[in-house]
Amino acid sequence: MAVDDERLDRAFMALADPVRRAMIARLSRGEATVNELAEPFPITKQAVSRHIQVLEAAGLITRSRDGQRRPCHLNPAALEDLTSWIDDYRLAAERRFRRIDAILETVKEQQK
Repeated sequence: MAVDDERLDRAFMALADPVRRAMIARLSRGEATVNELAEPFPITKQAVSRHIQVLEAAGLITRSRDGQRRPCHLNPAALEDLTSWIDDYRLAAERRFRRIDAILETVKEQQK
């Protein structure tokens, strides 16, 4: 599945920040509230809320309503899109390396 450049840009920019990466790591273990996400960081709740907004805008997380709670959830499909995009380039590089290895092996055999 092709991912458009704008979505990729938003996701990678969101993941460029260590606080947001830590939030994604925390959400990979299950839903969390803003307060729970804020716990390990020496920043204001307003700053945490801004980080959450960036992650939401990038499509990496979603929020739901559970009574008074508004838990955040990881969007695994968005991470899968990023992984797929990266894998395309990784596989292409691996194919090139295998071709180089085959050429080097042929040269090595010819020198014997």
